[in-house]
Amino acid sequence: MKKGLVVFMCFGLLLVFASPAFSQDTLQTQKSTESFMIDNFNSEGENGWTWDVSASRYVADGYPKKGYFDGIPNSLKYLLKDGKDNQKVLGVQIAFKRKGDNWFEVYPVKDGKAYEIPFVGSVTQIDFWVWGAHYMYFLDVIVRDADGRVHVLPAGNLAFDGWRNVVVSVPGWIRQHSRSSSGRDAMSFIGFRIRTSPEEFVDSYTIFFDQMKYVTRALANIFDGYELKEADFGNSEGK
Repeated sequence: MKKGLVVFMCFGLLLVFASPAFSQDTLQTQKSTESFMIDNFNSEGENGWTWDVSASRYVADGYPKKGYFDGIPNSLKYLLKDGKDNQKVLGVQIAFKRKGDNWFEVYPVKDGKAYEIPFVGSVTQIDFWVWGAHYMYFLDVIVRDADGRVHVLPAGNLAFDGWRNVVVSVPGWIRQHSRSSSGRDAMSFIGFRIRTSPEEFVDSYTIFFDQMKYVTRALANIFDGYELKEADFGNSEGK
């Protein structure tokens, strides 16, 4: 019995000391998290894209409207060391001709076309501030995974007044990195979708966005030899 215990302990110690030296670095890489800013909405086109709005069929004439306005959530003012007078937010105003299943989407645009913002690493949550007008509307975040499938992530209702910080968790089952060499490198952000409750007023509604960022394990998909993934065999000699 004692002999067997000694053999088991020796085997355990062998596994510990025989582990590759880089295994700890790999573990830390997978756990390392960073926060990336997508857009602080302080100026149009600052990040290489702008924002546009589209709406369902019963949108009222002259809508939607969008623009940048002076402002920032009070909770963020105390985090600013400078530039307090240059803070702006993105605003959208919408109206529909009748109640029902109406919706509108706010999405990035680049070179005159809808643009999907690529994420870095493996995203765990998307974080932004939204200004609600106490209407029973529902907010969704739309993303596209590495296999090209679109996912709608519920972000709650907008039945509150003023600014609120919204944090949307990204489910682990969403594939963020394609196993195919010709697949997409990362998940991407498509836009926001706001849906009206069928019984809610639709004569005029205003919403604002600010400080959109995300938390990610930025190095989760980096491995030893990652640079060879993009090796160009175009000028190589074949047999």
